[in-house]
Amino acid sequence: MEEKEARKGAMAASESGGKITYFVVASCVMAAMGGVIFGYDIGVSGGVMSMGPFLERFFPKVYKLQEEDRIKRSHNNKDHYCLFNSQLLTSFTSSLYVSGFIATLLASSVTRSWGRKPSILIGGVSFLAGSALGGAAQNVAMLLIARLLLGVGVGFANQSVPLYLSEMAPAKYRGAISNGFQLCIGIGFLTANFTNYETQKIKQGYGWRISLATAAIPASILTLGSLFLPETPNSIIQTTGDIHKAELMLRRIRGTNNVQDELTDLIEAITSESNSKHGFLNLLQRRYRPELVMAFAIPFFQQVTGINVVAFYAPVLFRTVGFGESGSLMSTLVSGIVGTVSTFLSMLVVDRIGRKTLFLIGGLQMLVSQVIIGVIVIVGHEEVHGYAVVGLVCVYVAGFGWSWGPLGWLVPSEVFPLEIRSAAQSVTVAVSFVFTFAVAQSVPPMLCRLGGGVFLFYGGWLVVMTAAVMLFLPETKNVPIEKVAGLWEKHWFWRRVVRKRDSQGITSVSI
Repeated sequence: MEEKEARKGAMAASESGGKITYFVVASCVMAAMGGVIFGYDIGVSGGVMSMGPFLERFFPKVYKLQEEDRIKRSHNNKDHYCLFNSQLLTSFTSSLYVSGFIATLLASSVTRSWGRKPSILIGGVSFLAGSALGGAAQNVAMLLIARLLLGVGVGFANQSVPLYLSEMAPAKYRGAISNGFQLCIGIGFLTANFTNYETQKIKQGYGWRISLATAAIPASILTLGSLFLPETPNSIIQTTGDIHKAELMLRRIRGTNNVQDELTDLIEAITSESNSKHGFLNLLQRRYRPELVMAFAIPFFQQVTGINVVAFYAPVLFRTVGFGESGSLMSTLVSGIVGTVSTFLSMLVVDRIGRKTLFLIGGLQMLVSQVIIGVIVIVGHEEVHGYAVVGLVCVYVAGFGWSWGPLGWLVPSEVFPLEIRSAAQSVTVAVSFVFTFAVAQSVPPMLCRLGGGVFLFYGGWLVVMTAAVMLFLPETKNVPIEKVAGLWEKHWFWRRVVRKRDSQGITSVSI
C-alpha cells in the first residue's frame, strides 16, 4: 500500500515537473540574494543623491544651486527641474551600467564553461569590494571606481541568477520562483530606501557612507552562500557531461526518482549544443530569430516603461514637486513598499493566470498613471501637486511590480534553448544595462527641458510594448523549460520562421 502511494506521488510529481522541495527553496533564496544587491544599489544611489552632505562633498555646484533654490522657495519655476541636471552627478548612477555591460558579456563564458555558481560568486565578491570602497570614498574618483566594481558584481549576478532560478524550478512553479528575483530586487530597493531615510537624520553628515557601505551585507550573504549552492542539473551536464551526477541532482531537487523525461530533455538539449560551441554566433542564425528578438525587445521594453525615472530619481523628483529631504525619502520608501508587495502578489498568480495577462494589466495600469502624472506635473502646483504625484507613482510602481518588473527577468530566462541560453541571457542583461545607462543619463536633462512631458514620452512607449507583447510573445505558463522552444512552432507569426529549423536539418521540439 505504501509503495503504491509512493508511486502515485512520484507520478504526480513527474507530471507536474516535480514538486517544491526545501532543497530548492533554500538554494533559490540564497541565489536570489543577487536580486537584493541589484535592488539595493538602485535604491541607494537615488537616495544619497538627495542628501545635502553627499552633494556638498562630491558635487558642490549642485549643492549650491539646491540651497539657493531652497531659499527662494521657487518650486513652481521650471528651472527647479534643472537643479540636478549635472552630467557628473548622473555619472555616479550610470557608471555602474558601463562596467555591468562589459561584465555580463564576460559572464556568459564563465557561466557556460564553468557553471552558474562561479558567476554568482564573482558577482558577490565584486559587489562586496565596491560597497566597501564606496562607503570609504574620499573623492569623486574613488566613488566612480566603487561604482564600476558594483557594476561588475551586478553584471555577473544578473546574468547567472535568473538562469539558476529558472533551471532549478519545477515547470509548474517556475514563474513564481523566477519572479523571486524581482521580489528580491524590490526588497533590496525597499531596504535601501529605509536605510537612506534613517541615515539622512545623522547630523554629523556621514549618513551617506552608511547607506553605501550597508550594501556589503547582502553582498556578503551572496558571496558566502554561493560557496554552498548546488549546481543546476543543466549546468552539470553542460560543463562536465556527467549524466549520472545530473540525474542524482535532478532527483534531489524534484523530490522524486521519476525524472527520466526531464533528464532526456536535458540530454537532447546538450546534444544540440555540442554541435556548436559559439553561443553568440548561434544567436545570429535564422533558426534562433525569435529568441534573438526577445533578447533585445524584452529588456529594452522593460527600461522604456520609465521605471528607472522613479527608481533612480524618485527622491529627486519628489523634491522638485515640493517635498523636503526627509519627506522625499519617506515618499520613496512608501513607493518601494508598494512595489515589493505587488511583486509578491505577482509570484502568487503568475503560474495561474499566465505571463501575457499580467503584461496587459500592468501595462494599462502604468500607462494611465504616467499620463496623469505628466499632466499633473505640467499644470499642478504646491502641496496638492506633490501628494498627487506620490499617490500616482505608487499606482505606477504597483503596475510595474506585477508585470514588467518580474516578467522582464522571467520571460528571457525561460524562452532560450540551453544551447544559446547563457549567451542569450548575457545579451538580455547587456541590452538592459545599455538602456538603463541611457535612462540614467537622459532623465535629468529631459526633466529639465520637458518637465512632466517626460512621463508622456514613456507612456507612449507603454502603448507600443503592450501591443508587441500581446502579438508576438507566446504564453509559457507551466511549460517545461526545455520544451518552451516548441511554442514558437505554434505561434501565428513565428511559426513561419521556426519552420526553417526543419529545413536546415534540425529537429524541432514538440509539446
